[in-house]
Parts: sequence; structure tokens; C-alpha cells
Amino acid sequence: MNITVYCGSNPGKNPNFSLAATKLGTWIGQQGHALVYGGGMNGLMGIVADAVLEENGDVQGIIPEVLRGIEVKHPNVQNMEIVQTMPERKTRMIELGDAFIALPGGVGTLEEISEIVSLTRIGLINKPTVFYNVDGYYESLKEQFDRMVQEEFLKLDVREMFLFSESLQEIDTFIREHS
Repeated sequence: MNITVYCGSNPGKNPNFSLAATKLGTWIGQQGHALVYGGGMNGLMGIVADAVLEENGDVQGIIPEVLRGIEVKHPNVQNMEIVQTMPERKTRMIELGDAFIALPGGVGTLEEISEIVSLTRIGLINKPTVFYNVDGYYESLKEQFDRMVQEEFLKLDVREMFLFSESLQEIDTFIREHS
């Protein structure tokens, strides 16, 4: 299974974010899954890729030419696809993904995982989508989604397609049940 991971190109200030990225990458590699990610070597992106590689797992990086000089591509990722634009990167990551996981990250991470949520809501994709809620990082977003259900902007059955969890065991079960 190809697991597309969205996350920060820096590690953030909470050391638990880096620890979670390592655990996630280790789990991906140990389960025989492949990582699809943004191709960078810095931050949480590099940490998750390093952990998958440490387990001799497959890693597919997608990096846009437009970020040359901003994002450093991971030198140990042999399967690196260079695209021209950010929209091309997002499209390829979606096309390749069998499941989607968002680790903590900034506006780029939020924008990418939000597109998955939107595509799921309108029925264009139906794949497991997980917010790796490390130290409650996505708790306010979870509350917003629940409010959308209460206010009838989001149907409950669609809301239930997205998992917010800090437990890799729960994430594993969710992905297996929804694949």
C-alpha cells in the first residue's frame, strides 16, 4: 500500500512531532508499505523518509522544480520524481496514494490534507484519511469538523471517513478497515 504523508518541512518546536514522524516511518517500512511524500530531506519530511529507509522500505518523493533552493531534495531517496509545479506535486501524491496521513505541519500540510477531505466529500476519492493528532495538534480541527456536522455543512457519514488519532495501532486498524 502507498501511504501518502503530508507534514512539515521543519520539525516544529515540539520534540514529540519528530518522534511521531520516526514512529510513523518505521511502521510504514515494517508493514511493507511504501511512503509517498514531498521529497524533502528537512524537517518532519526528512525524518519520516529516513525512518522508512532505515527499514529498507520504498520511498517515492515528489518534488517540484519551483521549490529548488527552498526545499532540499532527499539525497537517499532513489525514486524521486521532479515535477514543475505545486499543483502537479499534489496531483501525483494523490494519484499514487492508497491512504493519506497528515503529521503536524504548517499551511502547506493543511492545504494538502484539506484537498483530500474535499475530494472525499464530493465522492472523487474514497481512501483512508488520517490526522496524526500528536499531542492534540489537530484537536481544534477535529472540533471544527464536528461543528460542521452539527451545523449541517458536513454529513456525519463523510466525517466518519476521517480519523484523528495519536495511536499508530488505531491508525493501522482504520487504514486496514477502510482500504
